[in-house]
Amino acid sequence: MFSDKLRHFPVSYFSVVMGLSGLSITTHRAEVLFQLPHYSFFLTLFASFCYVVISVLYLTKLVKFNSAVKNEWLNPVKMNFFPAISISLVLLSIAFLNESKDISKILLIVGATAHIIFTLKIISAWMIHTHFNVNHKNPAWFIPVVGNMLVPIPATVHFHAHFSWFFFSIGLILWIVLFTIFIYRAIFHAPLADKLLPTFFILIAPPAVAFISYMKLTSSFDSAAHLLYFFSLFTALLLFFNAKIFIKIEFFLSWWAYTFPLAALTIATQLVFEKSNLLFYKYLAITIFVFLNLLILFLSIRTFIAVKKGQICVEEKE
Repeated sequence: MFSDKLRHFPVSYFSVVMGLSGLSITTHRAEVLFQLPHYSFFLTLFASFCYVVISVLYLTKLVKFNSAVKNEWLNPVKMNFFPAISISLVLLSIAFLNESKDISKILLIVGATAHIIFTLKIISAWMIHTHFNVNHKNPAWFIPVVGNMLVPIPATVHFHAHFSWFFFSIGLILWIVLFTIFIYRAIFHAPLADKLLPTFFILIAPPAVAFISYMKLTSSFDSAAHLLYFFSLFTALLLFFNAKIFIKIEFFLSWWAYTFPLAALTIATQLVFEKSNLLFYKYLAITIFVFLNLLILFLSIRTFIAVKKGQICVEEKE
């Protein structure tokens, strides 16, 4: 029974760590901004624990069911979730930044190295392929892009600015290109399958993360920063305007795609409040932060129930 579950253990499980790490980071910022009790470090430890457990399980799958992992990698949709492995490390590097710079630096080196390899491999697969078509394009394709724009957040503390600009440039340009392709696909081709609908929320992440990284790199709340933040905010408004689409779908592990983008938007809004000191952004940041906490609590309970009922780690019908 366990062996069968392990065979179907999805790489997308790492999105859980992304959501928990994002919550830890935004909680720390909320503690500083709004003088809240300090408990973000416990969230960081819990996210780290989840990363270790999920990594051990997936490595075991790699050893015992190598062909199953290979099939995931060759799948034009699932392959884009592999960078969640390296993104989780970069996010944990950010989360540990205020607790241990040494741990943060190690996590960043491993995470950034793994992520650039994933990026090169996946873009190569996009370029030199025989089995992709436009209907395979979905917001999960932004995951490799977002990871590159995350790297500068801890890297500005640990390394020369050129290191950060290298990753930021990759992420920003690819986001613009992929966003154009995705809009074309969304308008003129078949709609996404229900299980992929939550990945629409990933669209919030690239401009939000780009805004945070840009602020780290330049410390300037200038016109470019305004464009990035407000486009992220507009994307969130667009998705909430269409909330009925997401409410009616059944639970999938992909629901965790709601979490990290909302955490990124929360952090971006907290930064805007810091820079502008306008009360609107304070209350907006608090609202999204509270919603994010409730959402992660709900998803944690719902995931536990799904695991208990055997609804996760089952063979998927393509």
